[in-house]
Amino acid sequence: MSRPAAGTIKVLGIDPGLAATGVGVVHGRGLRVERFAYGTIRTAARQPLARRLECIHRRLAQLLAEEGPDLMVVEDAFSLERYPKSGITLGQVTGVILLAGSLSQAPVVEVAVREAKSVLTGNGNASKAQLEGAVRRALATDRPIRPDHASDALGLALVGLFRYGHLRRTVPVKSPSG
Repeated sequence: MSRPAAGTIKVLGIDPGLAATGVGVVHGRGLRVERFAYGTIRTAARQPLARRLECIHRRLAQLLAEEGPDLMVVEDAFSLERYPKSGITLGQVTGVILLAGSLSQAPVVEVAVREAKSVLTGNGNASKAQLEGAVRRALATDRPIRPDHASDALGLALVGLFRYGHLRRTVPVKSPSG
């Protein structure tokens, strides 16, 4: 994706995950979305944790350099009492994501999953299917957004556009060659 048109902003949403980190980019202004893109950063389960974290950081840093978003929105790390080790791992993934965002000099906002669900569906306890449907409606597309991590990342980017669009990048984006 290229730089947004005048008056619009580019928001990068990130849904942290060790196996698959969701990535979504929206261009827009206010409540209007002009275009969007999404995908995932995948890591191999057979790799050691440190290598997987490095992969996420490296690929996200590359994406940040290419896209130069005005704002990055990351899902706030959380932990379930039944799975404390998963929460620790998610915290590690979130840490390398926040580092990449900070080094890119884009403003970074962390948003709790309940806040994202509430903003997009009106219900902080919405299901994954309800959230994905709300994201599709906001993007004016009938095509399902898969995988779920990518849909969640687009949802976070939309929350950034709707709620935090005033937190724009103030540092110029460096070109990859200079």
